[in-house]
Amino acid sequence: MVEDQVLDRAYSALADPTRRWLLKTLREGDARISDLAAPLPMTFAGVSRHIGVLESAGLVQREIRGREHWLSLKPDGLTMAQQWINEQTDFWSTRADALAARLRRKGQPG
Repeated sequence: MVEDQVLDRAYSALADPTRRWLLKTLREGDARISDLAAPLPMTFAGVSRHIGVLESAGLVQREIRGREHWLSLKPDGLTMAQQWINEQTDFWSTRADALAARLRRKGQPG
C-alpha cells in the first residue's frame, strides 16, 4: 500500500508539464526557486505549489541557504517508479514473446 502511494505521488508529479520542466532544469544543477520561477508564465505562488508537489513526491529537496531556498534533484527519487516500469516491461515483453512463438507455431504446417 505504501508503494502504491509513493508511485501515485511520483506519477502525479510527472503528469504536469511545468513540473517536468522544473525537473529537467534541475538536471543542470541546484537552483534557487526564484531563478526557476522567473521564466515561467505564472505567479511565484503557483511555482511554489508545483515545487511542493515535487517535494512531497520525493523528487526534489529544498535547502535553505541564508534567505534563499535552493532546490536539487533527489538522486533516488524515481527509483521505485523506474522499478515498477521495469517490472511491467519485463512482464509484457515475456507475454509478447510467448504470443509471437505461439503464432509462429500455428502458422507452420503440421
